[in-house]
Amino acid sequence: MTDHVDALKSLHTALIDSRNGYDEALEDAEGKGLTPLFRDMIALRNEHADQLAGHLRAMGEMVDGEGSFMSALHRTVISLRAVLTGLDESVLPGLIDGEERIVGYYDQAIEESPSSAPECGTLVKQREAVRGKIAEMKAKHEKAA
Repeated sequence: MTDHVDALKSLHTALIDSRNGYDEALEDAEGKGLTPLFRDMIALRNEHADQLAGHLRAMGEMVDGEGSFMSALHRTVISLRAVLTGLDESVLPGLIDGEERIVGYYDQAIEESPSSAPECGTLVKQREAVRGKIAEMKAKHEKAA
């Protein structure tokens, strides 16, 4: 397998893991606090993971929609956080850190992808959408502080 495909698969897995974490957060938020943000991030992750899965399938690759062990770990951490402190603006720094790690996966996938690869434009657009969400989260955190 090429570094290019490995980077795309790693990004896809990270998107699924992240989506699963946001799913858990939405469930634990019980309609309070950051519920709209969690819904937005789930929709964004679904859209991005589906688009990336399409590119991977076009390359003849198998796509796993379940995520990794980290997905289970993220769900556990979110559940504990919800019980201990709630899921309000205080969780934003952790979410921002996670989103910045996702941007790192995008950077790696873009770096490994040939510029002529069909997914390059998709990766750049998706990365910019994530950066936009990071900016929104930072603004929300600053406003709450």
